[in-house]
Amino acid sequence: MVTTVTAFVTVACGLVGLAVGSFLNVVIYRVPRKESVVRPRSHCPGCGTQLAERDNIPVVSWLILRGRCRTCGEPISVRYPLVELLTGALFVGAALRFGLDWVLPAYLVFFASLVAITFIDLEHYIIPNRVLYPTLYLALPLLVLAAALNGEWGNLQRALIGGACAWAFFLVLHLISPRGMGFGDVRLSFLLGLFLGWIDLRHVFLGLFLGFLLGSVVGIVLMALRRRGRRDHIPFGPFLAAGAVLAVLFGSTILGWYSPG
Repeated sequence: MVTTVTAFVTVACGLVGLAVGSFLNVVIYRVPRKESVVRPRSHCPGCGTQLAERDNIPVVSWLILRGRCRTCGEPISVRYPLVELLTGALFVGAALRFGLDWVLPAYLVFFASLVAITFIDLEHYIIPNRVLYPTLYLALPLLVLAAALNGEWGNLQRALIGGACAWAFFLVLHLISPRGMGFGDVRLSFLLGLFLGWIDLRHVFLGLFLGFLLGSVVGIVLMALRRRGRRDHIPFGPFLAAGAVLAVLFGSTILGWYSPG
């Protein structure tokens, strides 16, 4: 039963997620271009005009402006509200999944990083260290803190084992086929294994399996539609991220379908 406190935390996480999504749009645009994510303030990519506060409200401003810059009329990509809504939804999902658990902040960081990684990989075919490493530097201490406050050192141990196993598996795939499995995916796999392993080592295998399954299905569909050829590169990071999110939010239910009894 959802308590008042839990409901408040869930709503708060959703609102925070919208705001974080607005910042992630800055990350997605600037990191591949090797620009600072701090300065200058948010501005129109077309005319360079800095956005006023009223034009920088997540989702709402895009709708009011009808997807165009107030100054120059340049179209604003639908990606901006999409990222904000997706981040908000994932933060709500994390709040419903973990409730008032001390590990919730770590998973909020995890989900935020996956959103940034997904859209950067889709647009630029890279998984940047400028996103991965800060995520690890922030998430690892949060996991250690959660383990200490909850007395769940076994979870932390499983997380490290999950990260190491996922990294080793992807490293082997990279060595076998460097073109098919980029080293960015190898680095990402440690982050995925870390957070999936915290829940249960079975979630590591489930999350990776779902990622490969989604990637295969989409790849087959694109080839059937002749949008991609067999030799065309399809970014794998978004599918790994999607598989990990599904495993975190619904993994226990999915695994329950195949458990005896």
